[in-house]
Amino acid sequence: MDMRGGHNMGGMAPPPSPHGGMRKRYVHMTFFWGKNSEILFTGWPGARGGMYALALVAVFAFALLLEFLGSRRLDALLSAAAGRRAAAAGAARTAVYALRVGGAYLLMLALMSFNGGVLLVAVAGHAAGFLAFRAGLFGDRRAQVEGDGKDEVAPVVCC
Repeated sequence: MDMRGGHNMGGMAPPPSPHGGMRKRYVHMTFFWGKNSEILFTGWPGARGGMYALALVAVFAFALLLEFLGSRRLDALLSAAAGRRAAAAGAARTAVYALRVGGAYLLMLALMSFNGGVLLVAVAGHAAGFLAFRAGLFGDRRAQVEGDGKDEVAPVVCC
């Protein structure tokens, strides 16, 4: 009688690994601090400090770009350029919206590297973009807050 669950498999070899013999990789599921990470693509930036710095600059710039794409300033530019052609203006706004949403998902995937530096530069990029394009660093000094459909004066911080 077989004492291993009643299956007499004799000398059969175990089934092949679904990973094809590749090495196992540890995936972080908590935030960590360090330059050895993978952001969006396998092996990038890897263990090189310069490439990690480049990745952080890219994440910052991408978050800043997303804030520009979501600003009403761009919407006003698109409306002025399209003039009276409503279909062209609608298509342009739709294309910008699709780019913004797709970019936001891509940035979210970068954050799923669980690297603390990536989180910090993404938040800093969004904050800098909000300051530049929505809170009035360039323009009429009125914050454009999403969700309420009206402009609000940005709070003034004083010492």
